[in-house]
Amino acid sequence: MEKENNGSNGVAATRTVAADKYCATMRLQKHEHVEDEVVVSHNNNNNERTTFLSSNGNGVSTAFPGWYVDVAKAYPGQAQLYETEKILFHGKSKYQELFVFQSSTYGKIAILNGSLQLTERDEFAYQEMLTHLPLCSIPNPKKVLLIGGGDGGILREISRHSSVEQIDICEIDEMVVNVYKKYFPDIAVGYKDPRVNLQIGDGVAFMKSVPKGTYDAIIVDAFQSMGPQAEELSDICFLESVVRALRPGGVLSSPAESLWFKNFVIADTIAHCSKIFKGSVNYAWTTVPAYASGLIGFMLCSSEGPPVDFKHPINPLNPESYGVAKGPPKFYNSEIHTAAFCLPSFAKGLFAPNNQPL
Repeated sequence: MEKENNGSNGVAATRTVAADKYCATMRLQKHEHVEDEVVVSHNNNNNERTTFLSSNGNGVSTAFPGWYVDVAKAYPGQAQLYETEKILFHGKSKYQELFVFQSSTYGKIAILNGSLQLTERDEFAYQEMLTHLPLCSIPNPKKVLLIGGGDGGILREISRHSSVEQIDICEIDEMVVNVYKKYFPDIAVGYKDPRVNLQIGDGVAFMKSVPKGTYDAIIVDAFQSMGPQAEELSDICFLESVVRALRPGGVLSSPAESLWFKNFVIADTIAHCSKIFKGSVNYAWTTVPAYASGLIGFMLCSSEGPPVDFKHPINPLNPESYGVAKGPPKFYNSEIHTAAFCLPSFAKGLFAPNNQPL
């Protein structure tokens, strides 16, 4: 999923969109201060060269050789820079372009379609919260569906829940799965859970084929986040297919826009979701330093049926059950779960029309 917003109206975008044009060559000053050319696939026979560019997809960083410049269009006038030690992978599938490099302070970093997807330093904050906020809010989830999330981090977190019997994932791009398995093994470890069933295909089409009432929880990590420019997640038909696939009292978890995004009104997103989800609809948030605003939101929605109180977890994680992960969660706990739904004062006016609390 792309995680920095590019938009301005409705149910929203978390990451900027694809870089369509790559320039030909640049000289990269390596960490050891030796200049060298970076060579990666550009389909130019034996003279293939790379483009090392900022995330707006418009060109190279000539002012900062040896640094990746991450520019999120939703936050004009600012950028984040990452010192680059080594280019690990650069490839393009029929769906998207993926770029992986070793940074000096954030570990390995993945850039998907010109937008920062995750870093080893802080990926766990996003993955853990998107997973455990819904799964710890319902009793004994057994069947979980993940749309997107090809890196495997959410699968890693689902594996911590011993009640889960079936974990289905629909990821459109096999390249993403293979690259993460090779370069991010501690994230892609989620694929080692024997409960995982991987389906390579389109998530929207997959949702339409799911029998009614199949899943206890659906986690969506494939599209633009809920907020001003979401496309799939603003599509009533798609959300209706999600509700149909959930059992009564089942839950949806999806990334949502940052509180700092100037065009994001939480009330609009809640109102949109409430048209479809007749149970609970809530907004939560967490910090992720690598994202342009430093945080990301989540929408938690439940279908009609047994009531779900997202703000008070009833299914706490077993501290001794790691699943396929190598240790306990690094970010999530029950206190953080409840606190994630608290809004700063400036954001409360965004939470309901006419400043009326929900």
